Amino acid sequence: MPESETFSEIVLTAARSLGAEIGSPWFYFQIGAILVLAGIAYGIAALVRARFALTPHVATWPAPLRLIARVLTESVGTLVFAVLAGALRLGMVASTWPSRSYLLSVAANLAVAWLAIRLITGMIRNQFLVRLISVSAWAIAALSILGQLEPTARALDAVAVTIGGLRLSPLLIIKATVLLAVALWIANLVSNFLETRITRSRDLTPSIQVLLSKLVRVVLVVVAVAIVLGAVGIDLSALALFSGAVGVGIGFGLQKIVSNFISGIILLADKSVKPGDLVTIGDNFGRISAMNTRYISVAAGDGREFLIPNEDLVTQKVTNWTYTSKDTLVKVPFNTNYDADPRTVCKLAVEIAAKTPRVAELKPPSCILSEFTERGMRFSLTFWIADPYAGMDNVKSDVMIALWDAFKREGIRVPYPVRELRIRGGALPVETIADDEAP
Repeated sequence: MPESETFSEIVLTAARSLGAEIGSPWFYFQIGAILVLAGIAYGIAALVRARFALTPHVATWPAPLRLIARVLTESVGTLVFAVLAGALRLGMVASTWPSRSYLLSVAANLAVAWLAIRLITGMIRNQFLVRLISVSAWAIAALSILGQLEPTARALDAVAVTIGGLRLSPLLIIKATVLLAVALWIANLVSNFLETRITRSRDLTPSIQVLLSKLVRVVLVVVAVAIVLGAVGIDLSALALFSGAVGVGIGFGLQKIVSNFISGIILLADKSVKPGDLVTIGDNFGRISAMNTRYISVAAGDGREFLIPNEDLVTQKVTNWTYTSKDTLVKVPFNTNYDADPRTVCKLAVEIAAKTPRVAELKPPSCILSEFTERGMRFSLTFWIADPYAGMDNVKSDVMIALWDAFKREGIRVPYPVRELRIRGGALPVETIADDEAP
């Protein structure tokens, strides 16, 4: 773009060209063609909406594809108009002067810009990004209409900085940003689709499913970045200048993130924990609901979820209640008075536990006399359950309540702390203080 040519001069030149075209028959031909094409597009759009039901055909599609299909269906008139206007313009450019199809070019560019804005903004919830994309799309359309798109691109590419073998310009940065956003979106879409397929596979264990999902996502992101860098003409070897310093900075600044990522891969590979396991990590007890790149999510029974870094599971003690089997042993300690017969107590406790719902039948309960204490005889009742996910405290409570009822029925007393105060050397003097003398 010449430096002496300002934006106002560009607009003035375009206005003069348009004014000159008004007196030409081609101007009215283009106006009529635009109106006819708009009518055809409107009729096709009405026919498509009346004859085509979108929902049954896209119900099983991924959410982004459903959104694209919905936007295209709603904007089918604009899409048809853009295609028809573009085709007619190409035909006129090939058969006559390009200036005689200027209005068709304007109409096609505006239709394409509108479609792009509808498609992109429909998938973005951030209002700032929506406004930024809208302004950018209309700016590109305006530059194309004014015939200044290529000169603007050359001007942006002329301002460049060369670092090592890498040439950076505003145009290169804009291209790389747009292509990277599109490539990462496609990679995320494909990754979600493959992750859904992997999760539905019954031949893979939960650990392998998560591991494959994470590896697929990482590989797709790396491939997307490599493709974008190659598409914008950046030689990967030119980045060698930055690799040393940036690598050291990332190593120090992101060492915990990298450590958690590697720890997550180790956990998935050795299968020490997997989604669905019942674990105790420190003071946290619950079921593993998800395994992510940086942390695992442990869902407690009270609605809370503990987000525990993967590194903690590798370096700290972890109790996995369902590592080899879902069967879990529950212990119920209790005391009785010395007046009770320990054999009768053990027999009664075993019978009560066996009748309690959720107690496993294949592994019968057992009760032992474990200790003589100053508060009575201490017993330990143990039984197995096959569904620890449903809770252990609740079945333990059911057994203890049933024990209490049985002990009351059989006359077995549960000891409780009793303290006797003995005063030696006679009675203590007692002094009465009147209300008015009290402090």
